[in-house]
Amino acid sequence: MRGSRGRGLALIALAAVSWGTTGSVTAVLVERAGAGALMIGAVRMVVAAILLLLLARASGPVRIARGDRWRCVALGVCMAAFQACYFSAVTMAGIAIAALIAICSAPLTIAVLAAVLLRDRLTARVVAALALGVAGAALLIVGPRTTADLSARFVAGVLLALGAGVAYGLYVVLAKAALARTAPLALAGVNFSVAALVLAPVLAGPDVVRQITLGWPWLLYLGAVTTAGAYAIYTTGLRDVDASAAGIASLLEPLTATLLGVWLFGERLGAAGVVGAALIFAGLGLLVTREAA
Repeated sequence: MRGSRGRGLALIALAAVSWGTTGSVTAVLVERAGAGALMIGAVRMVVAAILLLLLARASGPVRIARGDRWRCVALGVCMAAFQACYFSAVTMAGIAIAALIAICSAPLTIAVLAAVLLRDRLTARVVAALALGVAGAALLIVGPRTTADLSARFVAGVLLALGAGVAYGLYVVLAKAALARTAPLALAGVNFSVAALVLAPVLAGPDVVRQITLGWPWLLYLGAVTTAGAYAIYTTGLRDVDASAAGIASLLEPLTATLLGVWLFGERLGAAGVVGAALIFAGLGLLVTREAA
């Protein structure tokens, strides 16, 4: 059981690192293709849904347990909301800030919902890891900023990022419940198909064809790698990991996004940001060392 949990955490961590590249690729799409936030999310969902359904079908019949069908619809709506909020937040608040707030708020949402809905037990180790991870993410958010940065556009971006975090947290808890009866790839394929349908009307908007033509390599990367590939391994790993622990491991996403933002786009990190990164690693270390406890 311990080995399965360790593999699950490793898969979730790998998915989180992949997600951390999303903000940088989005910035490139906006700059080079003039891509809109909702268009990016919609294309990402369509590509991912097709690939996930193909993967699920290759491994056997795509079956959803009767009791999980409503969860698939809810999961799709949550994922569509996450895409709309997150990609909009990236364009308004910046790469690092959007990722940090979205994923910083998600573990708190997951911990509360998992305790209430899944009856997950919050051990002292998990609570300590959660506190370290969220504190670290908070330092990464506020460390390099001043009150001069708090424009109306920035605040709107922060609120959208917070909404993305709540939608993501709800997605994880619903997915964890459904995985007790439904195979990971089937679950991911169906709920991403729902998300694609929810966002599909965006693709009828003006200038979408030009944006896709100019940005197709980055859009394909977002759909195939950071969505289909990442959620396939994430959902597989989630079977063997508590929802709260999965939320903490996902904090590798904002850390990856921050490092890429600093390295590629000159965003500031500062001393507080360095301390924040160290706290995130400390929180993850608590989860990993639980294997030996």
